[in-house]
Amino acid sequence: MPEQNGSDQSRVDVLESPASAARAERPGARRIVISSHPGRPRVVIIGGGFGGLNAARLMRRAPVDVVVVDRYNHHVFQPLLYQVATAGLSPGEIASPIRWILRRQRNVQVLLAEAQAVDRARRVVSLDIGELSYDYLIVASGAAHAYFGHDEWAQTAPGLKTLDDALVIRRRLLMAFERAEVTTDAETRRRLLTFVIVGGGPTGVEMAGAIAELARHTLAKDFRAINPRETRIILLEGAPSVLTAFSPPLRAHAEKSLARLGVELRKSTLVTGVTCGAVQIGEERIEAGTVVWAAGVAASPLGRTLGAPLDRAGRVQVEPDLSVPGSPEVFVIGDLAKLEQDGKPLPGVAQVAIQGGRHAAQSIVRLIERQPTQEFRYKDLGNMATIGRAAAIAEIGGRRFWGWLAWLVWLFVHIMLLTGFRNRVIVLVQWAWAYFTYQRGIRLITGQGARSG
Repeated sequence: MPEQNGSDQSRVDVLESPASAARAERPGARRIVISSHPGRPRVVIIGGGFGGLNAARLMRRAPVDVVVVDRYNHHVFQPLLYQVATAGLSPGEIASPIRWILRRQRNVQVLLAEAQAVDRARRVVSLDIGELSYDYLIVASGAAHAYFGHDEWAQTAPGLKTLDDALVIRRRLLMAFERAEVTTDAETRRRLLTFVIVGGGPTGVEMAGAIAELARHTLAKDFRAINPRETRIILLEGAPSVLTAFSPPLRAHAEKSLARLGVELRKSTLVTGVTCGAVQIGEERIEAGTVVWAAGVAASPLGRTLGAPLDRAGRVQVEPDLSVPGSPEVFVIGDLAKLEQDGKPLPGVAQVAIQGGRHAAQSIVRLIERQPTQEFRYKDLGNMATIGRAAAIAEIGGRRFWGWLAWLVWLFVHIMLLTGFRNRVIVLVQWAWAYFTYQRGIRLITGQGARSG
């Protein structure tokens, strides 16, 4: 049983035997056998995103065996997914195999599997390939797209969370221009060259700016029957302003940059329907060949299996040290955790997941050493977004930047955060080439049913 030390901000718990000890197996369940060091506790990390990887890395010298579970074999740098979707970068330039990232960490094993449920009583994670026992668990399964009760919109308006999502959007964007080139009907052409982005957060704003540059510059001379510069790009935002996490002056700069690119911005606008070829806004119907969803996220359904208190969005209400109430050995981080600091919710950004992953790993080490865990305190390192070529906004350390300087800061930060020296060099070269030539070299229509879009 946990022993409370009397402090509101720290706690020490005495835990039971390692996962290598026998557990009561569920009838019919296949048990996954993982090699481990005798007497070492096993830490299972669900999710190979920012939070999960940083947790695993921090435990490289800890006396534990770490198992990282992810349904994909690669880690994706999600802030640059929109560049894959708009033909600026290729998938391999923003993603790396998880096994390669952790190859030098001898106490880590990687499983390609999907977590389906967590049994806290038995300390077992149910995967699609069997059951995996744990002594400590970090749940970093992230979030999915949120369609606010209209999941049927997903097929028509894809979101942007994975490489597959990015490639689907890239295929639809490029196919829209190809179809417009061969049609003789003016209304059909107008619809095909109308692109709607739903959501005015960083993803939506960056996507709108990138599509505008693709149409106005990259594709401007590629077609004969159409003029890509006549493309209509509409950005819909339900709030009174885009990029609400930024200060009002920077929001104004972002809106001016969007206007210069020819993006139509509609604020305080709620989508009431999405069908094949159209978006409904109240009584107004916007005919559009391509719709991209960037309006919100929903917590991973894995959180519901924890049997812990959830908020209305399905996020787990964690303790101050990020552990699950009643289970000091289970930690939830990133988009799946309901996190507040000084009475305000923390943003769903990579830095929150990164710092949360490190904190959870440190807490596990402290528990093993029978030391009290500490309250998680997020350190805001800044916020930034790019709107296009030499146009960005940034808030770092209380200082505001915009335009060329903010764009350079954005470039530097994103290059440094990429995984692997090779990816950093290639992305830097790609960006330099695009800057001087306005060209995007990854304009390939690929995949199953490529011509169908």
